Amino acid sequence: MSRVGFGSLVHTPGFAFKGRVQGHIRGYRRVFWQGSTDHRGVPGAPGRVVTLHEEPGSVTWGVAYELAGTRAEQERTLHYLEWREKQYDIRRRVDVFASAGDATPAVRDALVYIAGPDKGPNPDYIGPAPLTDIARVIATAVGPSGPNHIYLLRLAEALRRLEMPDEHVFQLEALVLRYMADHGLEVDEALLHPPADSLTEHAEYWDSVKDLKGLAGDDDPGSE
Repeated sequence: MSRVGFGSLVHTPGFAFKGRVQGHIRGYRRVFWQGSTDHRGVPGAPGRVVTLHEEPGSVTWGVAYELAGTRAEQERTLHYLEWREKQYDIRRRVDVFASAGDATPAVRDALVYIAGPDKGPNPDYIGPAPLTDIARVIATAVGPSGPNHIYLLRLAEALRRLEMPDEHVFQLEALVLRYMADHGLEVDEALLHPPADSLTEHAEYWDSVKDLKGLAGDDDPGSE
């Protein structure tokens, strides 16, 4: 089973994987149109995080991970991802292409989570806005997982390091840094680098829910 990351999963998957493919999916554009009230903002003052917008001819670069472990361990990883991506209401299967000109996908039917525009199942969807307005929100919003600008800057740095193009992300990065400089806001340099041990969050999450009815433990017979 493979899972595609196009946001923080690009640099901080938080789960064990046995393989990864850098590549792109086709027909989608990465946009900061999803409100975040649980990670990078709070109710009443949401941050903005990425989702995918369907757009013919567009591509979005990211990383496809092949989940590691037994069937039960992969189910645990999916439980963790459902918690982490709880504001993303759409699950799709997509093909991942390693290079721009490839006709054959490197990974088929990878799972991707999308925050859709229907405010019924996704009440935190914000939608498009002028880039300067989006930049102002990202520069100032803070949530339980930390400042919104750290989310953006980590993503921009990861895409740059992996040589993945994304004009929307890099334009926002420049606008956010300019806004922060103009308004005397400082980037917390200590938070810029993702945690070295990204599995900690997964383990802490599982410890908090493993006794709930219906979730298998390490000794469950279904784990083989």
